[in-house]
Amino acid sequence: MREAGGELHVVFGTGSLGQAVMRTLRAADQRVRAVSRSGRAAVPDGVEHVGADATDASATRQACEGATVVYNCAAPPYTDWAALYPRMQEGIIAGAARASAVLVSAENVYVYGEVDGPMTEETPFNPRSRKGELRARMYERLLEAHRAGTVRAVAGRAPDYYGPHAVQTTVYGERVFYPALAGKPAEIFGKPDARHTWIFVDDFARGLVTLGAHEEALGRHWHLPCPPPLRQRELLEMIFAAAGHEPRVRAMPTWLTPILGWFIPIMRELAEMQYQWIMDYDFRSAAFQEAFADEVTITPHADAVRETLAWFREHPK
Repeated sequence: MREAGGELHVVFGTGSLGQAVMRTLRAADQRVRAVSRSGRAAVPDGVEHVGADATDASATRQACEGATVVYNCAAPPYTDWAALYPRMQEGIIAGAARASAVLVSAENVYVYGEVDGPMTEETPFNPRSRKGELRARMYERLLEAHRAGTVRAVAGRAPDYYGPHAVQTTVYGERVFYPALAGKPAEIFGKPDARHTWIFVDDFARGLVTLGAHEEALGRHWHLPCPPPLRQRELLEMIFAAAGHEPRVRAMPTWLTPILGWFIPIMRELAEMQYQWIMDYDFRSAAFQEAFADEVTITPHADAVRETLAWFREHPK
């Protein structure tokens, strides 16, 4: 493992996950450079911020200059994945490669499709959505670049997350936490009694930082540590109780989402992902916990919920 100190960490993406990675790195007294398209997003104190289009390899090479580790936490709008996501990955690979930096890619579980039983790193890719197929191709491209010696890469895979700054980039964001604070119905997908696995965004970030610090982690994907699955209803009850209100939940019928998609583009994109909120969703991370036992942090949902509510309370809609 490399020693902490003055090495430069470059974070692409200033959304909730990128923000959490920056907070984690600054807490370890690391130098951090944030990269966003505009160069104007708010970032934590002590973080350098530059503007660069991730699809432009010349811009990403300049943004990554001097980096030891590069984190790909960037994502285009849900409706633009096919057009932009692969191009963004190629640009970030080019930037990390020029700097001879480790590239840590944040990944999700869309690649697995419907899984009957636990999800592990050995679970075969079997996407049942266009977005899952895209993410599977992008991961294979990342491994191809690693095997070819273009860039040293590793992927940290996690389930749905929630936490500070996660307003619109996750199902458990503004449609759950703001209503809970106001005592109004939270809007969810799928079945309230379906079991689901969530990760606190700061734990997601800590897992990515751990992978970037270990040469032995490279060349594969790892499932990042998170609490055991809960029924949606259980997490919602926890959120409303912490907000001081009785739980109120409104589950969107699965048949309604495709209809709304005719009028609301994001609903059209979400429709194909609804299976995740109907089936049980059991994500496991034993390999990471065994390999990096001294660096595992799993925030209990009760603590993560309190911290998330505090952020939403301080940042009214």
